[in-house]
Amino acid sequence: MCVIFFCADSSPREGGYKLILASNRDEFFARATQSAAKWPNADHVYGGIDLEPGREGGTWLAIGHAAGFFKVGALLNLTGEPKPRDAVGRGMIVADFVTRSDDQHDIVEYNQSLFKDCTKYSAFNFVSIEIGSSSVPARVKLLSNVPPTLEEFQNGQCYGFGNSLPHTPFEKVHHGKQEFEAIVREHGGSSVEDLSAHLMQLLRKKHKFWPDVELKRRAPNWGEGLSALNVHIAEHAYGSRTHTVILVDSHNKMHFIEETMAGVDPQGEWIRTHIEKDFQTSV
Repeated sequence: MCVIFFCADSSPREGGYKLILASNRDEFFARATQSAAKWPNADHVYGGIDLEPGREGGTWLAIGHAAGFFKVGALLNLTGEPKPRDAVGRGMIVADFVTRSDDQHDIVEYNQSLFKDCTKYSAFNFVSIEIGSSSVPARVKLLSNVPPTLEEFQNGQCYGFGNSLPHTPFEKVHHGKQEFEAIVREHGGSSVEDLSAHLMQLLRKKHKFWPDVELKRRAPNWGEGLSALNVHIAEHAYGSRTHTVILVDSHNKMHFIEETMAGVDPQGEWIRTHIEKDFQTSV
């Protein structure tokens, strides 16, 4: 389970942001994970890395910059769907998109290629964002594989996606998107510190949006526990173990801010990472 809210605008107002993104990663607390950092095998890419045996090298969220483009990829599980026999691991879907800048890996070609063969994976939503020149609108796509669908979304609009199909969002995604829009409207021209603080506050919210018809249908046993933006299901040692905010300002300076659990107790120590990278000279 995960949730993501974002607004991508290739030509924001002065003092605004080309990308405002807030995301929670929900996972078992014991799953081995590398915190957000510059990737050793692709120094233009930033994000966390899955270290689970057999899944090493994959990621749930990452951003890369090459050839004048920012590329963001995020992978969300589609809850409650049966797993195909011999399903292929999904973690490299994001990694392959953000690390490569050739024509086959631009947002259009990559999604079309993935769409043709998407049913071999366990159920997912793949969010992809590409932000280039200010004269060209940012491109946003969502590929779901159960059933196979590929949709495009608009530059400059706020969106929220979770672990259901986009037209049947969970209540927490619906309400979270409304709160995210309000934050962007009120603080979208504020400092990184102010804007990121409001976004982190949103990601930490524990209010349960329950009952939820779609969530109950997809997760009849875990539904109520999963109905908050900030998930915590103590009996399964599962929940929102990582909060991430990514901001790219109008001058192509990126801020990757992550708060992640240091151990297996959400009441224990959390590690905060703030990566700053100025790509102004690269564009």
